[in-house]
Amino acid sequence: MRLSFGDCIFDSGTREVSRGGKLAPVSPKALRLLEILAERRPNAVSKEELYRLLWPDSFVSDANLPNLVAELRAALGDDAREPLIVRTVQRFGYAFRAKTRAAPEKSAAAGTAYRLIWGNREIDLDAGENVLGRDRGAVAWIDEESVSRRHARIMVDNRGASLEDLGSKNGTVLRGKKIREPVDLRDGDVIKIGPASLVFRAFQRTGSTASTVEKRARR
Repeated sequence: MRLSFGDCIFDSGTREVSRGGKLAPVSPKALRLLEILAERRPNAVSKEELYRLLWPDSFVSDANLPNLVAELRAALGDDAREPLIVRTVQRFGYAFRAKTRAAPEKSAAAGTAYRLIWGNREIDLDAGENVLGRDRGAVAWIDEESVSRRHARIMVDNRGASLEDLGSKNGTVLRGKKIREPVDLRDGDVIKIGPASLVFRAFQRTGSTASTVEKRARR
């Protein structure tokens, strides 16, 4: 997702926010907060849900979320008293209120094709968001109760590919460990989601690269 609002551009693929053409100093947690609010716009998101998504399986201070909002507002040049981007919904939570327009998408890394190998299936990963989970629209549809509908995603952009858990109930395992933040993927990495093991592969593009790839996997 690439959104332009005011003098800012948010890119969920590269995990960056720019303001006035320069990168804004934003922590990974603040970026995730911006992403959640932008995805749900114009709806408000409750504090309870934000804590669950931002700090799963962790007990944190009640001040963590307001501090994160303050960090985000400072980076975006937003005023807490008259907010134009992040609105406080009294006694409930926060909402993204800025008017947005689509920013041009960046192309995937030139000369490289990314795939998931799942058993005898090969799944092509396109530029942008590639969702893994129990949702039928996922690029890898894993039809198991232990898997969330939008369990995890692989973001592909001009820098490469990264894996992110989307607040799933049972977590996403990479290299034998549950991930808490977006992690850059390496060729040969094994991703475990519920009972499914998927191998991430990076290939140099050739004229026949796409000819043997399935666009959707079904299980």
